[in-house]
Amino acid sequence: MKNSIAFLLFFFTAYSGYCQHGKVFDDLTMKSEILNADRKFAIYLPPDYESSSRSYPVLYLLHGSGDDQTGWVQFGEVLRITDKAIKSGKATPMIIVMPDAHTGQRGYNNDINGEWNYEDFFFEELMPHVEKQYRIKKEKRFRAISGLSMGGGGSFIYALHHPELFSSAAPLSAYVGPLTIEDLKGNIEANSKATYSDEVLQNYFAQYNAVELVKNMPKDKVSSVRWYIDCGDDDFLFEGNSLVHIEMKKREIPHEYRVRDGAHNWTYWRESLPKVLEFISQAFHQY
Repeated sequence: MKNSIAFLLFFFTAYSGYCQHGKVFDDLTMKSEILNADRKFAIYLPPDYESSSRSYPVLYLLHGSGDDQTGWVQFGEVLRITDKAIKSGKATPMIIVMPDAHTGQRGYNNDINGEWNYEDFFFEELMPHVEKQYRIKKEKRFRAISGLSMGGGGSFIYALHHPELFSSAAPLSAYVGPLTIEDLKGNIEANSKATYSDEVLQNYFAQYNAVELVKNMPKDKVSSVRWYIDCGDDDFLFEGNSLVHIEMKKREIPHEYRVRDGAHNWTYWRESLPKVLEFISQAFHQY
C-alpha cells in the first residue's frame, strides 16, 4: 500500500511538472507621460514563474507593421514555441515583453519632429515599468531584443543606440531604415506636409539607418552585442539585411547571418523564433 501511494505521488508530481505551461497576458496597460496616452503590452511568463521566487532574464520581442502587442501571441505562437524550447532545454526560462507600437503612431523610432518619441517611451518608461513589476534581472547580460520587419528594425536601432543594455539582438526580416536620403525624404513627404533642412534629414538618417550606424559607430560598441540576423531568400527586405551583413563583415564584427528558404511571412518567423530563443539563451547562460 505504501509503495502504491509513493508511486502515485511520484506519478502526479512528474505529471504536474510535465504539464506545466507558461502564461501569456496580452492586454496589459501602463500610463505613458512621454506619449501622453495609455500604452498596451503583452507578456509571457515562464512555466515556473508562479511556483518560484527567482528572477528571470528578459527578451523584448517587437511586432511588425500592421500588428500590435498581440501579433507574436496570436500569429507567432510565442506561448507554444517558448514552452517547447524551455522544456527541451534549448532555451532558458525567460520573461518575454511585447509592446504595442501601432497605436497613436506606428513605429519604434522617435519622430523627426520630436512630437512622438516612442523610443524615449521604451527606454524611460516601458523598460523600467516591466522590470519593476515583474521579477526581471536588470543587468545587460540578462537582457535581449528581437523582432520582425518593423520590429526587426527596432531591434537593430535599440541595440545600436544602447549596446550597454543588451547582451544579444536578433533582427528578423528587418526593415533597416531608408537606404538613402532620397528614400527618407520620400517617406516624410508621403506622411507629412512639413519640410526639413538637409542637415536635419542627414542627422535623422544617420541615427535611424542600421547600415549607417554599423558603419560609423565604434567597433567595440557594436561588437559588445551578440548579433543574429535572419532574412528569407524571397524577402523583399533582403537588400538592407544584406548590406548590414556586408558592413559587419568588412569591419570584422562577429555576427550570425542566416538566409533560409522563405518570404516575409509568419511561417518564416515561427520557424525563426526557436533559433532566436536558443541563441539568446547562450548569452543568458554565459556561453
